[in-house]
Parts: sequence; structure tokens; C-alpha cells
Amino acid sequence: MIKTDILIIGAGPTGLFAVFEAGLLQLKCHLIDALPQPGGQCAEIYPKKPIYDIPGYPEVLAGELVDKLMEQIKPFQPGFTLGERAETIEKLEDGSFVVTTNKGTKHQAPVIAIAGGLGSFEPRKPLLDNLSDYEDNGVAYMIKEPEIYRGKKVLIAGGGDSALDWSIFLADVADEVTLVHRRNEFRGALDSVEKVQQLKNEGKINLITPAEVVGLQGEGKLEKVTVQHTDTSKETDVMVDNFIPLFGLSPKLGPIADWGLEIEKNAIKVDNSLDYQTNIPGIYAIGDVNTYPGKLKLILCGFHEATLMCQSAYQRIHPDKKYVMKYTTVGGVTGFDGSKKEAPKAVVKAID
Repeated sequence: MIKTDILIIGAGPTGLFAVFEAGLLQLKCHLIDALPQPGGQCAEIYPKKPIYDIPGYPEVLAGELVDKLMEQIKPFQPGFTLGERAETIEKLEDGSFVVTTNKGTKHQAPVIAIAGGLGSFEPRKPLLDNLSDYEDNGVAYMIKEPEIYRGKKVLIAGGGDSALDWSIFLADVADEVTLVHRRNEFRGALDSVEKVQQLKNEGKINLITPAEVVGLQGEGKLEKVTVQHTDTSKETDVMVDNFIPLFGLSPKLGPIADWGLEIEKNAIKVDNSLDYQTNIPGIYAIGDVNTYPGKLKLILCGFHEATLMCQSAYQRIHPDKKYVMKYTTVGGVTGFDGSKKEAPKAVVKAID
């Protein structure tokens, strides 16, 4: 049995930052994540994608942000159960909880913080009869390592930010990039749309709209994609090495949905007036997995929620103690590993 102060379900950015805030309160954390490494979507789905709205970072790659968060929490020595999914929960007589994973690993804690992002993900796949024949043989639903496309002919389908951003990025990596969208209008950021148009004019991106991919061909691996122009029904074959349909992901809460929590539109309802606690005392939900009036699904909002959650968790774990908040600029940061970070003290000298 793994015992800890706060059991965090989900090791994405919000869950990782919760470790830091808990550490400032001298609370130990253990994290469970179904993915084989920490970082959530940032590590698994778009590690090389730039993020622009993290305070202090004009631009930071998603994977780099995860690395920085891991460096930040290292002094607090969190535990990890990776590659396992939180399956069941049981409340004990002393008020603590036992969470068991799909592999039978048991964890006990007085506080549970669900930071599972949008839940588990399944890519939205195009309706092509032989699609599964080419999965991992030319067809992929996310880009983890752009370098594997260097010198290749890549066709991306989609009209959102992900399709636009990766088309722009791969224009300097792949030998040939083709972007196919079923409409002439895109749903992405205006500057991204303008950049794609510029790259098209420069001959660095082949833009085919309005059109859809209707067929895949190849012996053993993908070699050719058939594109149908929706306004004329004319079909064109495009020689490719890789086809990447970026139609988004379908999130699912998974087993957590059966824990008796109040659910609204595939998200966990919380009380945001104080601490992001669920309808079950001692269980909190932070980050994209929760919902409340005015909710914004932003990483920086998850950081804020994690901070308030940890303050509430401290009072729950230590009801007889009064915590007096100290700024890190004043009190520094003391890790469980014995490390200490603090600002240099001013030296006061008497004047003769």
C-alpha cells in the first residue's frame, strides 16, 4: 500500500504544479497516470508544440514546460505510479481513501486531487474502410517527434489550430507538406491561417480546399492518398509517405465517472468559491477535468486551482493547525531532500 498526504490522479502540468504547492506546505504527494511518463497531453500529444500563454515564457514548447515543472518539484520527491489507470475508490472509516489501479496497485491518502485533464483520449478518425491497415504504417493521429518526417511527403487533414500549426512547423522539416480541409475557412488562429497562406504562396505548402481524403492505397505501407474536391467531386491521387488526420480527440472520464462524483458534460462539478472540492468531501478536481461557472480551460487557471486546493487540503489534513502563508521570496523553498532555496539576507552594519 502506497501512503501519501495528497494522491493526485493525473500527472499533467496542473497535477505536477500541485506537487510544488503541496511541498511548500510540507505535504507529500503521489501521482497516478495512465501514460508511461509525466506530462499529460503536453508530453504525449504535442511535446514539440509551442505554448504562448504561460506567465514568464513568451514561448515555451509543451515538452519543455513539463521538464521545467519536473525540475521545480524534484526537491519535494513525489512518487509516481505510471502506466496504470485509477480504477476504483473506497472510503475508509478514518475518512481516508484507497484508490486501486487497473493493475491492482493500492494507494491511500486523506485527500484525492483529480487532475486528469480532459480524461483519457481517443482520436477522432476519418471514416475510411482500410484506415486501420495503415496505422503505424504511414497513418498517425498525433505528432510526437517531428524529425521522423524529415525528407518525407506528408499530408495533413484538418482545419483547426493543430492542423495549421503542424503544417507550418513541418514546412521546414518535410520534403513536401499538403494540407487538406473540407472547407475554405479554417477554425484556427488568424495569424496561423495567414502564415499557411503565405507558405502556400511561397510553394512550401500544398493547400487543397474544399476537399476530403476518401481513400488510402499502398502495399504494406501507405503510398498514396485519394483526395476528393467537394465542390466538383473530382478525385486526385497524392503520393505520400505519411497521412496525419488531425480532427481532434474525444475525451472520456473513464472509471472516475463511476465514483459518485457530480458530472456535467463529461466534467466534474466543483465549488470554485473556495477550493475546487467536489460533492464528496476530501476529493478535489483541478484543471481541465473540472467545471464551474466561468471555467476557462487554460494551464495557468489549473495552476491557480492547484494552489487553492492545496491550502484547503492542508486544513483538512491538519485541522488543529493554522497555516500562515509566507511568500517564497521571504521564506524560500525547503525541499524534502534537504535542499534550501532562499533570497540572500541583507547585511546591516552599524555606522561608527
